[in-house]
Amino acid sequence: MKTGVLYSLAALVLARSLVAQPNPPSQDSATFDPDGTAHITRVVPMPSTISPEAQKWLASLTQKKSGPETLAERRARTDIWRAQDSAEARKLYPVNVEETNIAGVRTDIITPIGGPDARNRVLMNLHGGGFNSDSGSLIEGVPIANLTKIKVVSVYYRLAPENPFPAAVDDVVGVYKELLKSYKPQSIGIFGTSAGAILTAEVTVRLKQLGLPLPAALGIFSGLADFSRPGDSRQLFTLDGFAGALQQTDPDHLPDDQYVGKTDRKDPVLSPLFADLHGMPPSLLVTSTRDLLLSDTAIFHRALLRSGDDARLIVFEALPHAFWYHFQLPETKEALELMAKFFDEKVAR
Repeated sequence: MKTGVLYSLAALVLARSLVAQPNPPSQDSATFDPDGTAHITRVVPMPSTISPEAQKWLASLTQKKSGPETLAERRARTDIWRAQDSAEARKLYPVNVEETNIAGVRTDIITPIGGPDARNRVLMNLHGGGFNSDSGSLIEGVPIANLTKIKVVSVYYRLAPENPFPAAVDDVVGVYKELLKSYKPQSIGIFGTSAGAILTAEVTVRLKQLGLPLPAALGIFSGLADFSRPGDSRQLFTLDGFAGALQQTDPDHLPDDQYVGKTDRKDPVLSPLFADLHGMPPSLLVTSTRDLLLSDTAIFHRALLRSGDDARLIVFEALPHAFWYHFQLPETKEALELMAKFFDEKVAR
């Protein structure tokens, strides 16, 4: 029996069968409308190019049940998951955590245990969660603090829809300006996943506009830099890769975005693809081949290269969005070590 994924893309609707197919189609097929819209049937076997742990995880995603939820339900679910995974992160990567406020913004100060570098260098972590919840604080910052032996400041920026753009940008800029009083800019790095990756680029463009010294390095881990057009991978993948319901996106009629609010989608801070990117800090971009933001991450990487910036792109095999939140995967260990190595090289002691 061959286990795989059977899916069909028609216009803006993607229907998928995500169970083992005892008699999968013997041939793939593809037809195209005059405008180039693809109607595709494909069988995608479980990849043998990833770890057994990753294969098991991918298979488990096909069994997840998901449906519409209110914002309150999403935040409650995310808070439970975040608490569990934050505890796991702290068990695997021991650190000290202290809650405080910087520039009026709630933050967690994540301090590595041992090592002199924590006094001289600092990283800012901007969590993921779609700008309307917190799915990554501590989960993202704890491993990096432990591996780099660099202090991490995890920023709890204001969330949408209560606080649309540029509230989150303003919060992070405020924290950064305060850190400049204690740290040299070449000893500061900023990183984040998903919404936090987007915010990392947005904040850096805003710092350029303000004439402030830029940080030494950026970690843009599965992000986008253009709210005006959906990347191709967003028409193919969900947060779980092939699994789950895909939200249709009409490039000509983009839905309202609670984070964007009434801002022009091509505003250079909101969408850094339209900003002057010359002189951006060295950047590490990380994604994977079933990441819904694969296209957006790669597009921004090319934009940085066109501007002459030091930008590195790492693409992992067959895994969905933000897989490095899942500590059971060998690929997560590899990704975190690559991220940590980058910051250790680029952020000055």
